[in-house]
Amino acid sequence: MSKKGRILVAMSGGVDSSVAAIMLHEQGYEVIGITMKTWDYASAGGSSKETGCCSLDSINDARALAVGYGFPHYILDIRDEFGDFVIDNFVDEYIAGRTPNPCVLCNTHIKWSALMKRADKLDCEFIATGHYANIRLHDNGRYVISKGRDENKDQSYVLWGVSQENLARTQFPLGNFTKKEIRQMALEMGQEELAQKSESYEICFVPDNDYRAFLRHKRPTLDDEIGPGNFVLSDGTVVGQHIGYPYFTIGQRKGLGIALGKPMFVIEILPESNTVVLGEEHELEKSQAFVRDINLIKYASIEEPMEAITKIRYKDAGAQSTITQQGNVMQVDFAHRVKGIAPGQSAVFYEGSDLLGGGFLMKL
Repeated sequence: MSKKGRILVAMSGGVDSSVAAIMLHEQGYEVIGITMKTWDYASAGGSSKETGCCSLDSINDARALAVGYGFPHYILDIRDEFGDFVIDNFVDEYIAGRTPNPCVLCNTHIKWSALMKRADKLDCEFIATGHYANIRLHDNGRYVISKGRDENKDQSYVLWGVSQENLARTQFPLGNFTKKEIRQMALEMGQEELAQKSESYEICFVPDNDYRAFLRHKRPTLDDEIGPGNFVLSDGTVVGQHIGYPYFTIGQRKGLGIALGKPMFVIEILPESNTVVLGEEHELEKSQAFVRDINLIKYASIEEPMEAITKIRYKDAGAQSTITQQGNVMQVDFAHRVKGIAPGQSAVFYEGSDLLGGGFLMKL
């Protein structure tokens, strides 16, 4: 074993995780690469060519790179665990009238768990991923995630659910680099094709980013079970019919299938009556939110109300707020009203660049 130790690197075949593996290899770690097969396109109802981190091409690219640098590579098939947990939750959340957050669930419950189990079997002290985030040991003895240097690529938002036990053995080699720098490093490493690889911003298991078709594929009787319902205004006035509440999300403006002479947005979903409430943009604004199933990162608990920046979606800039812990629920009072709080999505709290923790937004 090398002086640096043995490290298991999650390799998707993309530029980020590939450069991370090469960096660690060149730093003197004994690298073992692993690619997780989380799903397959056919079972998701895809009609076009399979792409993304779980495609055969991506797996072969990861393996070829590992062979080229002389370190072992394994494929780990976790389709059953992924499907049973992440995909079933995705469908169930929409049927419950919420907007799911599959990347958080995958990181928290599937990928880190699978990586740790395999790391233990392979006697690896550490695991590493290609996430743009940083990690350090705080003075209070807790492992703290902080934002990556590249604000546009920072992925700390989707990591709030990772446990302290797992963070203690995790490394993020790309945290202090920008995406542009990583692509340049790939070029300098002689990996020209890798450097030019495009990246997907879609949910990995939803073909063509069409979640409505995916829901119908996974639940063929969904339309018969739910059926059409009413569009109403916030005062209860019925203004039309929709195809079924699971096909809508809070904040949605396009694709409503109704024209009311001015821009209208989904401001509430009422699954018990199959009702979708529409309103003007200002009606999306809220001054308070409650967050369930919280996992704290920087501190074991938050004893007193504290100032924090709260992000309610991945690309949200964040809003000044006061957070108050109430057991496993966090009350969030925003300094200024925020728009588009969607139950089921993640709310993530920051102190400066440090991740305080996060949880799932509740319906008020």
